[in-house]
Amino acid sequence: MPALFTVLLSLLLGAALALCGLPQPWSALTPLPLAAVLYWIAGGPRPRQVAGRAFWTMSAYFAVQLWWLARFAADLSGLGTGGELLMIPLYLIEGGFWAVMAALCVWRLRDRLARVLALAGGWVVLEWLRTLGPLAFPWSGMGYTLLPSPLVQTADLWGALGLSVLVSATAAAVVAMLYRRWRLPLGMALIWLLGLGYGLSRMPAAGPQQRALLVRTNFDSFGKASGSVGPEEQMQRLLQLSSARQPGELTIWSETAVSDPSLLPLTPAPGIYGVRDRNQNTVQTWNGLSQGPVIYQKLKPVPFGEYYLFAGTEQRPGPLRPIYLQIFRLLNLGFANELSGGVTSPLEIEGGRYGAYVCYDSIFSWVTRQLARNGAEVLVNVSNDGWYRGWGVVQHFQMGRVRAIETRRWMLRSVNAGIVAVVDDLGHTRQQLSAGEGVLHARYPLLEGQTVYVRLGDAPALILALLLFLPAIRAERRARWQRL
Repeated sequence: MPALFTVLLSLLLGAALALCGLPQPWSALTPLPLAAVLYWIAGGPRPRQVAGRAFWTMSAYFAVQLWWLARFAADLSGLGTGGELLMIPLYLIEGGFWAVMAALCVWRLRDRLARVLALAGGWVVLEWLRTLGPLAFPWSGMGYTLLPSPLVQTADLWGALGLSVLVSATAAAVVAMLYRRWRLPLGMALIWLLGLGYGLSRMPAAGPQQRALLVRTNFDSFGKASGSVGPEEQMQRLLQLSSARQPGELTIWSETAVSDPSLLPLTPAPGIYGVRDRNQNTVQTWNGLSQGPVIYQKLKPVPFGEYYLFAGTEQRPGPLRPIYLQIFRLLNLGFANELSGGVTSPLEIEGGRYGAYVCYDSIFSWVTRQLARNGAEVLVNVSNDGWYRGWGVVQHFQMGRVRAIETRRWMLRSVNAGIVAVVDDLGHTRQQLSAGEGVLHARYPLLEGQTVYVRLGDAPALILALLLFLPAIRAERRARWQRL
């Protein structure tokens, strides 16, 4: 097959998969284009060709899924279309991860169906690996595509990673039907029926009712970073919006709404606030007299957005710090390399235990899982989504909704330039404000108990993903016997 045709078809399939995987009503049909992608990748004559197909397919996939990052780069650099090109290396790096995974999965396999099954398992393992380390970037997992379906309710059993197992295994089952192998398709059909029954039977839990005021601001994030939007202007506008607070409501402000802890006495009490504390992104409580005993520090700074490899700190500079400083001077932005926090205890205020977390933390299942394990009765996500363009804002919100399902907690979301919302323990949006400045008067229950996922984490999903290699081995042995 001509190399140019192979590259073009790979790019086309990757883009098609990405478009199906965006937060749309048809996203639950993603196993079908994923089946085509797996079948195509597995058809490479040798592992090297398999890796090449995976590379171009997934580079295109991430180019579409993360198009909003290209817009961010263009806005940040001021280079227009030239700035968008700065993100191409990221898309190619992501494609490279899938190329390595594909080559390893098919290394000893010649049968195409065996390869498809192995790739389906390897896909999920790679999604899990993308949640680890300081450069973790688990955006665009396959499991989130089930959000429009009742099947998403099974996330309280095996998490978003388990949903990815369901999607990838279903895609492999579709391919298996082409070979008239019916065991896996019938098994997946049964799992889908049971999952649909489970999802449709779920009902919201009841608990003590609480009230909060969620604030949406619309400040220019780039202006805040460059200093053209000052803390005084920001504080004044937040106080004006918060004047709508009703008796008994807890005030919740977005990420870094308070530019310094010394300004907390100016905020309405009682409240939960995103606070910039030196070089740390935190969430803190204020009861009118003092801060709470627990301060939540952002656990996962954004790679190359808040955390910079080998940058070090001002006191202990790393080898690349001078380069980062020069780049930020050219962009007229301040530079800070944030350190990861280590507290997953809920914030206690007004008789409730609030599992607060910051922005990027919301795409990591383990963050809210630990908060729920430690007693959080409701989730609070403070964020600044003013950096995003296009569907990045919606993707971020949709992934956050799955956190509510995994933990069976209501989620309160206060943001700058994003989606302010009240999400129930089924992941349904009860109240939402996605444009302009304003507030939501949230009503929500405090819930207790631990889901299966909160107790066990990603281990069941990983085991199931690895089990997909067993039918791959059987298919390969069967093919070898037929070749003899």
